[in-house]
Amino acid sequence: MENTENSVDSKSIKTSETKILHGSKSMNSGISLDDSYKMDYPEMGLCMIINNKNFHESTGMLCRSGTDVDSANLWENFTNYEIRNKNDLTCEEILELMYSVSKEDHSKRSSYICVLLSHGEEGKIFGTNGPVDLKTLTGFFRGDCCRSLTGKPKLFIIQACGTELDCGIETESGVEDDTACQKIPVEADFLYAYSTAPGYYSWRNSKDRSWFIQSLCAMLKQYAHKLELMHTLIWVNRKLAIEFESFSTDSAFHAKKQIPCIVSMLTKELYF
Repeated sequence: MENTENSVDSKSIKTSETKILHGSKSMNSGISLDDSYKMDYPEMGLCMIINNKNFHESTGMLCRSGTDVDSANLWENFTNYEIRNKNDLTCEEILELMYSVSKEDHSKRSSYICVLLSHGEEGKIFGTNGPVDLKTLTGFFRGDCCRSLTGKPKLFIIQACGTELDCGIETESGVEDDTACQKIPVEADFLYAYSTAPGYYSWRNSKDRSWFIQSLCAMLKQYAHKLELMHTLIWVNRKLAIEFESFSTDSAFHAKKQIPCIVSMLTKELYF
């Protein structure tokens, strides 16, 4: 007889009974009441922008010209949030700030947004004096560390880059249920919007700002109040992939492309 028992690639947990809990009510449309995040708390939430432009000489990192334009454009797009902007923070200052924010009472807030504008490498973001592990920064907001944001969307927007170049390729045209108690993963309800695929260069124009933040702000302005967030981010990917290409007198950096990378652990649809 065929074995239909489910299996996992980890140590098994033996229980006498498996329960499937349904924490939502059905609507006539077939969409449950809590298919989307509750965004009608007294406050939309906090939007923290860390904008690192100037770096210590010891890091070998150049000044990030144009990043102030990115920061200003983000302000315009998140006006319904409480925006806090911090410039040129060291690693220690970034860690202290993120820890402090995670310990605030977010119970009246619908969500949390953190924007990191800096130099970077895979898995790291640069303070003015060196790199910080992104996992450490985001870890402060895990469900078991920041209880007042548990079950709420936590968005990290990361404008940083690696060292590989994307040459491109030619193509042919052509409602929360308060009566139920659930255990959820501590890493749930995060979304990471990276400016580029892991390891690849992230382009920034010293005058017109970074390609990614430019595209993100344009699509949020056009679609944030119409589309679910993931749909909006797909449009960001499309806009950046199609409309942008590098121009340089150095042939090694000429005619290059870029594609953002969206990593989602969201468990519901998100509408602003």
